[in-house]
Amino acid sequence: MSQGRPRKVADLIQRELSGLIRLELRDPRVGMVTITSVDVSPDLTHAKVFFTLLDKNLLDDTTRGLQRAAGFLRSQLAQRMKLYTTPELRFVYDESVERGDRLSRLIDSVVPPPAPEKRPRKR
Repeated sequence: MSQGRPRKVADLIQRELSGLIRLELRDPRVGMVTITSVDVSPDLTHAKVFFTLLDKNLLDDTTRGLQRAAGFLRSQLAQRMKLYTTPELRFVYDESVERGDRLSRLIDSVVPPPAPEKRPRKR
């Protein structure tokens, strides 16, 4: 099977899950969550759903809430996507945004700021 179909399914799952979590999920542990990407196995049976959230202090509760809602979300996806099989969902915190921010700050702290432009003196 080519990588095209799993990628298309992953993109569709990402779009649908974003809406489902925002509009349909009633778990108070799941607040402002952003689905950053989805990786679907080649046989379309498993999907790893990467997410971020604003307050990292809520990570454990949010992850538990999402895992608890995985069955509900999967059944909603099955109704909306009309696939032969709907992948099992596993939610994983996406550290890449945080890592990128930390790396950017580290670079900024090492690279000296640009020197001010020297203007020619007026005589």
